[in-house]
Amino acid sequence: MNKKVISSNNAPAAIGPYSQAIEANGMIFLSGVLPIDPATGLLVEGGVKEQTAQIFQNIKAVLAAADADVSNIVKTTVFLDDMALFADMNEVYAAQFNEIFPSRSAFAVKSLPKNALVEIEVIAMK
Repeated sequence: MNKKVISSNNAPAAIGPYSQAIEANGMIFLSGVLPIDPATGLLVEGGVKEQTAQIFQNIKAVLAAADADVSNIVKTTVFLDDMALFADMNEVYAAQFNEIFPSRSAFAVKSLPKNALVEIEVIAMK
């Protein structure tokens, strides 16, 4: 298996013993992405819309480091602090894709790291 660590200084550094992403055999697996501003290391201010927008900025930065973009995404998993946030998250999420949406799972969890409202995990293919 051909396995390579993918990282970008334009996305927040990992906050634990994991990589921002791993590329293996043409697939790119992004760890859960939080709404952290890479310049400050802090959660972005605002609600779930602002947090989702920041997450996608971070996702795009990591994908760019792998010579990919959002059109390469085939699967996402969205973790929400509360399912009541789904519609607002979904509005920003939908605007990230042109025609073909990736498959997706979304569910509420008890809590997220750094008390984020949303976290998104991505699988992409080259």
